[in-house]
Amino acid sequence: MCELLGFTSEKNTDISDYLRTFFAHSRNNPHGWGMMYEKVGRIILKEPVCAAESSFLGDMIDSLAPQKNVLAHIRFATVGSINENNCHPFTGKDISGREWSLIHNGTIFNGKHNHRYASVQAGDTDSERFFLSLLDHMNEHISRSVPNERERFEAVNNFIVENAPRNKLNLMIYDGDMLYVHKNLKNTLCFKRLENGIIFATKPLDDGVWIPFPMAQVIAYKHGHEVYRGDRHKGTFVPPLEYITAMDAMYI
Repeated sequence: MCELLGFTSEKNTDISDYLRTFFAHSRNNPHGWGMMYEKVGRIILKEPVCAAESSFLGDMIDSLAPQKNVLAHIRFATVGSINENNCHPFTGKDISGREWSLIHNGTIFNGKHNHRYASVQAGDTDSERFFLSLLDHMNEHISRSVPNERERFEAVNNFIVENAPRNKLNLMIYDGDMLYVHKNLKNTLCFKRLENGIIFATKPLDDGVWIPFPMAQVIAYKHGHEVYRGDRHKGTFVPPLEYITAMDAMYI
């Protein structure tokens, strides 16, 4: 399966060692990598190759300035071909000009996203269709009135809760202000508290204390601190037998 990394902090922090360890996992997730960081605006880098074989990723991490907000993704293709447009993060702006970025580990089995956005997406993944649906959902709210921070969280939380049933939605979303984190598959996604922030990852990235992220609950963070927490919902993903068999076959 794909792997996710997210970071939020109140101070610029060097997380290069965590990034190196994370991208080393690409041997088992060889179909592309992507990363979001900030440098006078948001920078998105993607390649449809195994991260461990990238010609520039290692040098980029070595020279990366300390960061406050980072997203990173390594892909195991389950839906969609192997090309740059299918690499995460997916990024776009809502009608108010706010920029959103999303990374996703999972599969959308159930939802209007699977067909409605197929003709307008750049790639051919269910994750991108889900992201485009999220943007439309936010635009619907903004067209009535631009939501404040709390209202923005509620809109994102409601969208995820509505779409969680029967879908695997381990994801992180960054809106330029808050980092939203959610998982609904057991034994995936954990976090570690650092001096000035929190780092999230699908699997532990060192021998430190990594805490399982709460199940079926959207939590938003800002500057390394939790700011909003949604109610626990019932959309836990229970993999069907054919899904488990397919995942096992990928790693044989």
